[in-house]
Amino acid sequence: MGASGGGERRPQVRVKVWDGWVRLFHWALVALVAFSWWTARSGRIHWHMLSGHAILALLLWRIAWGFVGSETARFSRFLRAPRTALRHLGGLRAGGQEVTIGHNPAGGWMVLAMLVLLLAQVATGLFADDEELYRGPFADWIGFEASQRITGLHQRLADVLLAAIALHVAAIALYRLLLGRNLVGPMITGTMLVPAERRAEPRMGHPGRAAALLAVAAGLAVALWRFGQP
Repeated sequence: MGASGGGERRPQVRVKVWDGWVRLFHWALVALVAFSWWTARSGRIHWHMLSGHAILALLLWRIAWGFVGSETARFSRFLRAPRTALRHLGGLRAGGQEVTIGHNPAGGWMVLAMLVLLLAQVATGLFADDEELYRGPFADWIGFEASQRITGLHQRLADVLLAAIALHVAAIALYRLLLGRNLVGPMITGTMLVPAERRAEPRMGHPGRAAALLAVAAGLAVALWRFGQP
């Protein structure tokens, strides 16, 4: 979750908050998660597996970018102490929260939770075996019974992930209703309005570094895909 200062009365300026790579990651992940859900429900397992490996590539890239990428994308920038996040949430009803350039304290933890859930979902899929259409590339490594347990976990995690997505969307709507802040717009345009006295723009990561990291992440995902093919 980010923050936008659409409701501020003070003089404002537009600054760049999200680099194009973060925005590409975000919307590609949205599309792939939706596609994975549809392919699982419709029994298109080959496409489901392919989508899962694509999600893995994106997640590997995002984790790396969280350490060496743009300032607003770095974990060290948006992960605050839990009490700070709770204090932020407690102040929402007052409507006096300052504009956050990037993820706010509560949103930072939501980002981390979503990344962990998605990684767990992909990881369990690599070991899953539904006895009919799908067999993960590492299912044989852990034996049939363990693979069956992980298959059940993979299915349950899908429900947890859907609940987390619903919570994320609800939070976006809540920020819009309570604070008048548009959290979606900056993730589309990359920019947001901030008070003029805070006009210093966050440092953006080098595009070449982002491309190189994505190539490595994609290469690892492709290697796993090929490893799992008969």
